[in-house]
Amino acid sequence: MSSLSPTSPPPAQSHALLSYPSPSILLVTLNRPLAMNALPFQAHWDLSELWSWFDDSPTLLVAILTGAGSAFCAGQDLKEVQANRLQPPSQPYLKGRPPSGFGGMSQRKGRKPIIAAVNGVAFGGGFEMCLNCDIVIASPRAQFALPEARRGLYASAGGLPRLVHGAGIQIASEIALTGRSISAEEGIRWLFVNRISKSQETLLEEAITLGREIARLSPDAVIATRGGLRDAHEMAGLEETWARTKERYEKKLYGAPNMLEGLAAFMGKREPKWVVSNL
Repeated sequence: MSSLSPTSPPPAQSHALLSYPSPSILLVTLNRPLAMNALPFQAHWDLSELWSWFDDSPTLLVAILTGAGSAFCAGQDLKEVQANRLQPPSQPYLKGRPPSGFGGMSQRKGRKPIIAAVNGVAFGGGFEMCLNCDIVIASPRAQFALPEARRGLYASAGGLPRLVHGAGIQIASEIALTGRSISAEEGIRWLFVNRISKSQETLLEEAITLGREIARLSPDAVIATRGGLRDAHEMAGLEETWARTKERYEKKLYGAPNMLEGLAAFMGKREPKWVVSNL
């Protein structure tokens, strides 16, 4: 890549810490450990702006989402929900979520991949964020749940159809209709967890290593490949999916500087020197 740091500052975050553990990688750490990283409404809007900034930052290619302390994210801050019922907030948007969903993530479309590094409980909206991440790495202590039905609610941030699509109606029904906690091992079996880290302590290191693998690739190829995968996941017909991906990316990708550089590097038996993507 031609530059190693973002060219513009990220939007301010009220409840998350930002860092750059490696060139082209953004690390987002939800930072309400005393509340198990349950998110207030302001955080959804802040994070939505952050993911848009990440997608538009030419030097960033991969993001990692994790939580501070012992939890990944315990869902919505229900204390704030109750307080809003007693006294409506000054800004109406602080009672709801942006179109991109819980944490700006659960309904996010986006251009670039996000890895969830699940260090503890991922309940409610926290689990729904994981279900829309591109890759999920769980620590041995990770727990997943959709407990909304136990509180007279339902998982409304997009997680139900994604869970059915990935795990099947029977498994999704067991998870959502019981509200029970699901272990990382069950997540592996039920296809919403990619891998379990070797230990609690190595989770973030393993997520960053995986991020580096992706970040070494052509930025054009990562964006186009992710787009094709998302089209396949979200559209019904195989032919329609193939045609849409081809229309969106093929002309821009083939003959672009990164493709020519990738071929030249292969022929020259050297590492490619990528430039920022124009996709």
